[in-house]
Amino acid sequence: MTISAFDHPILAGLLGDEELAQLFSARAEIEAMLRFEAALAEAEAQEGVIPDGAARAIAEALAGFGPDISALKAGVASDGVVVPALIAQLRERLQPEYAPHLHFGATSQDAIDTGLALRLSEAMGLLAARLDRLVEALDALEKRDGAAPVMAHTRMQAAIPVLAARKIRAWREPLMRHRARLDSVTKSAAILTFGGAAGTLDKLGDKGPPVAARLAKALGLNLVARARHSERDGIADLASFLSLTTGSLGKMGQDVALMAQSEMGEVKLAEAGGSSAMPHKQNPVKAEALVTLARFNATLLPGMHHALVHENERSGAAWTLEWMLLPQMVVATGAALKLAVGLADGLSFAAHKS
Repeated sequence: MTISAFDHPILAGLLGDEELAQLFSARAEIEAMLRFEAALAEAEAQEGVIPDGAARAIAEALAGFGPDISALKAGVASDGVVVPALIAQLRERLQPEYAPHLHFGATSQDAIDTGLALRLSEAMGLLAARLDRLVEALDALEKRDGAAPVMAHTRMQAAIPVLAARKIRAWREPLMRHRARLDSVTKSAAILTFGGAAGTLDKLGDKGPPVAARLAKALGLNLVARARHSERDGIADLASFLSLTTGSLGKMGQDVALMAQSEMGEVKLAEAGGSSAMPHKQNPVKAEALVTLARFNATLLPGMHHALVHENERSGAAWTLEWMLLPQMVVATGAALKLAVGLADGLSFAAHKS
């Protein structure tokens, strides 16, 4: 058994998202940091900060590198971050004259935050594609079933008859608004973090800005004026986006679950869950899971807002809190979008005539 439902060998069948979860694996995290280190060495060599031979040696040392995970685990227990132990292992693969040029001018947070940005950029691309797919599915549902009559409810009481299109648009249009702002959210999260010890790139002098520009271009990340080691509004904005998205999906799930009640029967589900005790039941499993995931992300969001409070130039406590919360929020959003697409594809309004 695992602590997280997202990688639980059984519960992941409902709540998991392997495609997104792998972006937050230890392997993906290390590979992203190695990309940072290789690109940093190349950028510094191009600007004459380190010798060309050092950049080549570093690239060779990083290629095919397999870390000693036990040693990294011990390093984190001691240092609170993985980078010192990781750099120590990498330097052992370099000739003594090249070892000091690895990670030159950078700090642990540069490697960790930039590695996260690389993975978040990929994750946001996956979420964007799923949002687009879901909007298309809801468009198709409205075209087919939008004229079906349903009962509107206000404060859980029957109000007046409306068309199914009224319901579908209330699900689709918030998702379209989320999709419209996803690019700006991604832009503020997928940034290069490169500031050195206290965010001033003090070891690089006037070479700092051109190295940073080369590094951002090589990694495909957005270049900002200075490292945002303790300015976490971009990450918090991303977390808010994730919670807003799952919240809108939860509203859709809640509506479907209510309309699918036996006494309502306004929608039919292509896939419904069975009961061990009541064979006649058709449980709206996907719809219920959307509600659960919406509440899960809403619960974690305040933690991400707590993580905005970084003391001075770097925080050990607030930064670590992000590591615990944000990956779960990303995976929860991905899982919710997958479930919602399946729900929309298999949903029909009962008054619709095939």
